[in-house]
Amino acid sequence: MLADIDSAEITEWMAYEQISGPLGPERIDVLASILAATTANTARGKGQRAKEPADFMPKWDQGAAAKGGDWEQMLTTVKSLTRRLRGNDLTEGSSRDA
Repeated sequence: MLADIDSAEITEWMAYEQISGPLGPERIDVLASILAATTANTARGKGQRAKEPADFMPKWDQGAAAKGGDWEQMLTTVKSLTRRLRGNDLTEGSSRDA
């Protein structure tokens, strides 16, 4: 994947995924939450409230507001991830290709 797209496009996809949830076939996170609820309900004790899929669903796009993040911190994080994934930093003023 890194050979076909640059760090700017990876950054865009990462931002999109943070807002909308994971990329993949038909929102696999929804399927996983349904399976988790079913499993939990088969093991619940008598008189316990049944779990709903929403109880297991991740909450997307919560990080920036909760952490008080700003765009500069997000950019630093993305650059760090790009370096770890051996991508190229094509932003202006970058000291080296990551």
